[in-house]
Amino acid sequence: MPEFGYSIIGLDPDKTAKASGREIRISPKAAREICNELRGLRLEAAKTYLDNVIAMRKAVPYRRHDKKVGHRRGLHKADSGRYPVKASKEILRVLANAENNADYKGLDLDRLRITHISAFPGRQLKRFIERAHGRSTAFNEQLVHIEIVLTEE
Repeated sequence: MPEFGYSIIGLDPDKTAKASGREIRISPKAAREICNELRGLRLEAAKTYLDNVIAMRKAVPYRRHDKKVGHRRGLHKADSGRYPVKASKEILRVLANAENNADYKGLDLDRLRITHISAFPGRQLKRFIERAHGRSTAFNEQLVHIEIVLTEE
């Protein structure tokens, strides 16, 4: 069984709780933008934000990959944005896992803040689409790793 490390080091194990989701089938673009929005938020605010994205009441601003992305109302930090529902559900699942880890360690859930959250590409599933005249086109799917660290203030 592989052992995964975290990209952040030097944490106090008595004040932090970690969780990671490996090889999740979501968009790396959406996961990156959601993680940038959640970084630094308190736990309850992050869960509320993700619930609003899933219900399509709040859009996630796209800052880096914003070519041909439409404008959404209610965005203050960027003009373009989307409602990445599938990625929000998966990140909410990993966030709930981190919350359960913090509860198991005896940390105060009201004082938890997201100090580290990152999404980076995992392995690639390689498939092919059959085309005319004996040709084929690559149809690859990029998997995503997500890691979350909660710290008690």
